Amino acid sequence: MPIADHKSSTSSDGKVWGFFKRPFRPSGNAAATTTSSSSMSHGHPHPNGDGSVPQASSSVSSVARSLLPTRRRLKLDPCNKLYFPCEPGKQVRSAIRIKNTSKSHVAFKFQTTAPKSCFMRPPGAILNPGESIIATVFKFVEVPENNEKLVDQKSRVKFKIMSLKVKGPMDYVPELFDEQKEQVAIEQILRVVFLDPERSTPAMEKLKRQLADADSALESRKKPPEDTGPKIIGEGLVIDEWKERRERYLARQQVEGLDSA
Repeated sequence: MPIADHKSSTSSDGKVWGFFKRPFRPSGNAAATTTSSSSMSHGHPHPNGDGSVPQASSSVSSVARSLLPTRRRLKLDPCNKLYFPCEPGKQVRSAIRIKNTSKSHVAFKFQTTAPKSCFMRPPGAILNPGESIIATVFKFVEVPENNEKLVDQKSRVKFKIMSLKVKGPMDYVPELFDEQKEQVAIEQILRVVFLDPERSTPAMEKLKRQLADADSALESRKKPPEDTGPKIIGEGLVIDEWKERRERYLARQQVEGLDSA
C-alpha cells in the first residue's frame, strides 16, 4: 500500500506540472481583443468589417497644428516694442515698419488694451508680397501721480498685431478677421517703452527717422495720382497731347503770317 500511494502521488504531480508546462492559449474573443489592442498600440489601423480603413479624427489634426510653431508672415521693426517720447499730458507718437515677407497677400490688424487713449493709423491694411508700410501709433500720456518717472516704469498698455492670409488684392475691412478666425495668426505683442525726449539715444534717433518717413509717406498718399493718359474735354471728345501741341503751332503760324502781310 505504501508503494501504491507513492505511485499515485507521483502521477498526480506529473499531471499538475504538465498542465503548467503547456503554453497559454486564449479563447477566440480574447485573442481578437489582444491582437486589436496590440495593433492599436503600434499605431497601425486595421480595416473594418467592410474592408474600409477608419480615418483619423479631425480633432487630432487640429491638436497637431496647435503644437506646431506659428509661421511669421510679417517682419516688424521694432520687433517687440513701441517707443514713445515721455511727455506727460500730451499726445505722442510712435512708428513701426511692417513688411510682408510671405509669398501671398497678407492683411494685418492692430489691437490695443487701451482703445480710449490709443489709436493707430492705419489700423489695418492689406500688403502685397514684399510690400512694407510704416504705421503711426498715437497715445495720450497721462500725468503720473506723485511725480513718478514714467521712463523707469513698465507701462501696462500693450499692442497686438495680427495677420491673415488673403487670396489676392482687395479692399481692407476689419470683418475679414471675424469671418476667418481660425486662420488668424498673432504676429507679435508689443510692449510700450517711454523714452526721454531730451536724451539722444539710438532708440530715440531711430524713432525720429521713422516718424519722418511716416509723415512723408502720408503726404505722398494724399497727393492725387498723376494723369498721364489722354485728356477728355466735353462729352467724348478726346484730344491727344501731341495733337494739341500741333494745333497750337499751326495757330501761331497763322497769326505770324497775318502780321507779316
